[in-house]
Amino acid sequence: MKKLYILILIPFFYGCAELQSIATQLPGGEYGVTNTEIASGLRQALDFGIDKQVTKLTKEDGFFKNELVRISLPPELQKVDKTLRDVGLSSLADEGLKVLNRAAEDAVKEATPIFVTAVKEITFTDARNILLGNNTSATTYLNQKTEAQLYAKFNPVITTSLNKVGATEVWSNIINKYNSLPLTSKVNPDLPDYVTNEALNGVFTMIAIEEKDIRTNFSARTTDLLRKVFSLQD
Repeated sequence: MKKLYILILIPFFYGCAELQSIATQLPGGEYGVTNTEIASGLRQALDFGIDKQVTKLTKEDGFFKNELVRISLPPELQKVDKTLRDVGLSSLADEGLKVLNRAAEDAVKEATPIFVTAVKEITFTDARNILLGNNTSATTYLNQKTEAQLYAKFNPVITTSLNKVGATEVWSNIINKYNSLPLTSKVNPDLPDYVTNEALNGVFTMIAIEEKDIRTNFSARTTDLLRKVFSLQD
């Protein structure tokens, strides 16, 4: 609060040149941290999100038992699920939902290096404004800048994982059962596309959790760089 009063009073007594000079000398002042340091701090926060939060998704039930990211059925499959349950095939419907989440868990395990690389390569064009934005600004920026690239790399991994955990076979069985029932309209969903998008959403959700923690919880800033950079937005 004292620093705020000082900053308010300074313009009454000094010109722009003097103000710039004084601002650079204020303890912890905004001008004491370079854009390069801010960008490095933002990358570190995102790296921590991958290391501490995204890795949770790679465990068994990492998606399935996490209400924040659990993959539910797309609209066209929700009617399939309901119909199967109505005709006594609840166990098949349950297995169908579980294997979609299993595929995401397996794929994230294989694709984590993709996210690490994306964070290292990202260029923050306006790091200071991102730092001073909302609690998940860096995660949102990462999402916007890398989504298309990550999808292209992640989709084949998802396709492989769907086959690996048996999801393709389970859903072929489910869809064939459903399509053979009378008075039902045929469905043929693009499961790799759907699971890819849902898995990516889950990854960014978990990274955002860690970014928010670093922004709002001083004890989560476990490096000198995080403490220095994120003190600017306190």
